[in-house]
Amino acid sequence: MKYRSLSELRPLRLDTVAAIGGLLIALALFPLRFFASQIYLKTVPIVLGTACILYLTALYQQDDTRALPTLPSPVSMALPSVVLVGLTALVLLAVAQETRTPAFFGLAGVVGTLLIGQVLFTNDDDFRPGLVVLQIVLFAFVFRFTALYVTPGYIGIDIWTHSSLVESILSEQSLGAISHDKHYGSPFYHLFVSAAALLYDLPVRSALYLSVGVVMPLSVLLVYAATNLLVTARWATLATAFYALAGHVSRWGMHLIATSLGLVFFLALVYALIRVMRIEYTVRDFAMLVLLSVAVILTHQVSTFIMLVFLLAAFIAQLVFVVGPLGLTRLDTSVFRTKKPVNLVGLVVFNLGLTIFVWSLTPYRQDSFLATVLSYFTETLEESAGFLNIASGGSAESEEAAAETATTLLDQIVPYVDNLGFLFLLGATFIGCLYVVHRRRAEQSVFTLLLAAAFMLVFVLGLPMFGIRNFIPTRWFAFLYAPMAILSAIGLRTLRQNLRPGLVIAVLLIGTLAYPGAMMFAAESTTDNPVFSEHHERLAYDQSELAAAQSIGELTGSPDGDEIRPDQHLHTDHPYQTLIGRTGAYPRSATNPAIVEGDQAVEHDYTVHRTRQSTDGSYFRDESGRAEIRKVSHDQLCRPDQATVYTNGDVTMCTPGPTTT
Repeated sequence: MKYRSLSELRPLRLDTVAAIGGLLIALALFPLRFFASQIYLKTVPIVLGTACILYLTALYQQDDTRALPTLPSPVSMALPSVVLVGLTALVLLAVAQETRTPAFFGLAGVVGTLLIGQVLFTNDDDFRPGLVVLQIVLFAFVFRFTALYVTPGYIGIDIWTHSSLVESILSEQSLGAISHDKHYGSPFYHLFVSAAALLYDLPVRSALYLSVGVVMPLSVLLVYAATNLLVTARWATLATAFYALAGHVSRWGMHLIATSLGLVFFLALVYALIRVMRIEYTVRDFAMLVLLSVAVILTHQVSTFIMLVFLLAAFIAQLVFVVGPLGLTRLDTSVFRTKKPVNLVGLVVFNLGLTIFVWSLTPYRQDSFLATVLSYFTETLEESAGFLNIASGGSAESEEAAAETATTLLDQIVPYVDNLGFLFLLGATFIGCLYVVHRRRAEQSVFTLLLAAAFMLVFVLGLPMFGIRNFIPTRWFAFLYAPMAILSAIGLRTLRQNLRPGLVIAVLLIGTLAYPGAMMFAAESTTDNPVFSEHHERLAYDQSELAAAQSIGELTGSPDGDEIRPDQHLHTDHPYQTLIGRTGAYPRSATNPAIVEGDQAVEHDYTVHRTRQSTDGSYFRDESGRAEIRKVSHDQLCRPDQATVYTNGDVTMCTPGPTTT
């Protein structure tokens, strides 16, 4: 083992300076936990500091002589069969229990551990990247499609609106059926599902699962292809496993909306962009970039903005290498092949211009989409933006606030379980960024990933700390995980090559044992049936709840919003009120979360109670507007002086009684 002094390591080298600077930033951010209660303020400084220390330790040790322990050959050869048995058990368990239970998620975590273990601990002679990638894809299919199979309706909220838009297109045989909606300017998702329904001659739900649902698990192969352009197959496989197991990625494989298809096109664009930066590309390769970027623009607005941020990162990386500050043009050919930076000015200008043009023509709330979004952003800056102005009334903030006042150990642990997988990936990403920032290893492709991850983290973690959530940060995570997974694989590769065996094994075991389980139990992976039901809302419904929503529509005649007086607004929990509104059973503008104070009965005249409100709890608001999960009894939502106009045993609708004045 070679120990070296800091002077020998040339502390002014970019990666060394960056690691020391990162450590100082972590120390500077650490006191923020005493000024605001937020899970990322408490954890990110620790993760950043730990990553910088590990990288500096790897530089200091430079251990080139040790051999890491690997699995015996018989064990390595048997693991694929064990994984296959585990996947079969997952299917049987979901079918037998008719839902995905904690036992299902626990077994899925074990299977995920076996997948990552094969990548990290199999010796070179026994490692078969193709076989491991096949297992990863099969796992992605099983984990997502079991959720879709055991759920009677859809999983999620927005999907009910999207399915209605698809049905309107099929009914009128024209895109004009959704000309009133913002998706009229980005209709590719709806046309894709409509075409699948016509081609397969199936209902919209089945067509959706056989089109977008099938594409989502396969899209993880794009992460493998992109990573394999930078590193060897082993680490490309690791990046693929990290991405496929990520909670937010699984979420969009179950909640199949325009974001899902936008994510697929984004991953294809990431691969195509890295490809043109790593090979002697042709006009066809660059034309593919243009085609994919247009596909994103015509699919989803949020995905489009994320794509623009990624392309901006690529353009800035180009400027860094063309201008050549800090000597970044001097590449180490033993690490990355020297290649002239790709000129992306035309691509960035084209996409920005097309985006502005499309958004200017897209209808959205009595104005164009572009004007409305700019108006909302200006309003936020003027009224609610401010340092550490974290709370915004959303469910995520309510969960974090509840965690701060938690009285039980479980209440305090749940937020950390939800974010543990992300935090591990973030730490490995920091290490990967420090590795590629070294001027001998720097190249446009990896610098693009580094800058893209940094910019996206600003939108995900930075802006919300100033009260700016207009960019819908929860939608960014699945896109952010792509560069993070690639950089994480590079980071762990660095530690595996340089750290002493004890430290390497400790880090790799944390990734192998903790990451899959944390991602499987995270809220985003369990939206159909949360493991921690008293902390997360369930975004799927039983057959009785779906039937009740349909019956309420038949009972009320599905009136228009203009026909409803304020006192006739329907109140229930969130998210059930979104189901009633988005299916058209009752106007969306007249369907609201119930306001509940303590154990008191609500004052609303029209209410809906469902059994889940009393057993697991759902989101309700108090008089101040704060939303939190709480259990509400039947008598609180349906008072004795109200009349019961519908009930099926699980769901009850109550209206003003004959004696109500």
